[in-house]
Amino acid sequence: MFPSADKPIGYILKRYPRLSETFILNEIRALERLGTKLTLFSLLRPEETHYHPTVNEVRSPVHYLPATWLRKTLTVAGAHLATAFAAPGRYLHALGLATWWAIRTRHPISVSKQFLRAGFVAHHSRKQGIRHLHAHFANAPATVARLAAVMCGITYSFTTHAKDLYLSPARVISRRVRSASFVLTCTQHNVDYLRGFLPPEDHAKVHLVYHGIDLSAFPPAAPIDPDAGLPLILSVGRLVPKKGMSDLIEACRLLHDRGVPFRCAIVGEGPLRGDLERHVGELNLGAEVQFLGAMAHDRLTRLYGEATMFALACHVTDDGDRDGIPNVIVEAMATGLAVVSTQVSGIPELVDHGRNGILVSPRDPVAMADALQRLLEQPEMRQRIALAARNSIEGRFECWETAKEVRSLLLAEATT
Repeated sequence: MFPSADKPIGYILKRYPRLSETFILNEIRALERLGTKLTLFSLLRPEETHYHPTVNEVRSPVHYLPATWLRKTLTVAGAHLATAFAAPGRYLHALGLATWWAIRTRHPISVSKQFLRAGFVAHHSRKQGIRHLHAHFANAPATVARLAAVMCGITYSFTTHAKDLYLSPARVISRRVRSASFVLTCTQHNVDYLRGFLPPEDHAKVHLVYHGIDLSAFPPAAPIDPDAGLPLILSVGRLVPKKGMSDLIEACRLLHDRGVPFRCAIVGEGPLRGDLERHVGELNLGAEVQFLGAMAHDRLTRLYGEATMFALACHVTDDGDRDGIPNVIVEAMATGLAVVSTQVSGIPELVDHGRNGILVSPRDPVAMADALQRLLEQPEMRQRIALAARNSIEGRFECWETAKEVRSLLLAEATT
């Protein structure tokens, strides 16, 4: 039996809903199903025109700032006035913190934006009796949570994922961990990285909770009919450098040059799409490699069922950006696909090379092509790996289980 809180817990998100952040959506749905009361704060309005169908299952209210400049200004001003009047000392404390951070950073305008947003969050938190705030991502959302918590005299916590962790200065992350009640992160690799620069007294604040998926949404795929046509290599991810799509395309060129029959579908949108499509054209791979754009989960689930295998060639970029454990790898393995990926960040925590998937070195298209070819030409090996992949997901990466620990930590603060 879990403890319960009469008042909701505030969840601060940068942008909600978002196609590429199914891990947050899954967590919210699971927390709600466990009986957790949530109030969502989205710092930015959604950009996309279509979402995952499960967004409709979320019952928690979502607070956005108004869309127009005038209404936004009036709303923020009113929220700050009400918050300052309710607790002037706390408000001045938050103002002092924001001023000090703005002086010390190269991005004072960003700090100012987060302070303004924090007043909006604090005002609604006070009205709804929120006793704890939790932010997803250690950058802007965590800053808003910290300032709003100070204004309200409540606690806060945050989850750090990948880019927000590795592209933020260690001193900034240390400061946020010090002031937080606890910190969640999604890979042991991240835990080790954090504890590498945090003082020993803050190590216990860091908790590993893997991103969970709804296994019921990813039934095991039926065996591939050998006469069904060309085998399909599927890849899913935002078209940004760390996903390594250019390396996958080079691996496809090698397969083509070797005379290996295949087709490759790349699902996702991003700033590199034009460059990647031109590269495919230059390599004369238009018949083999297809870009399908962003895709909601109902369509993507069907595509997993049509695929022969899954590939994602992640790497660490020059500025340090990297993935944690990409949710799409978890989804592909849950569907029962053999996965080829890279030895980057937390991926080896999920993919056990040779047992439930194949791992190659990052930025190595030759090794990627070799692994893909081996799976294409050895269906027995592919089937054995696919079966082990599904079995390794059950329990450890199921959102209904991973959310229990999140809920326990949140309610421990909200009911204090």
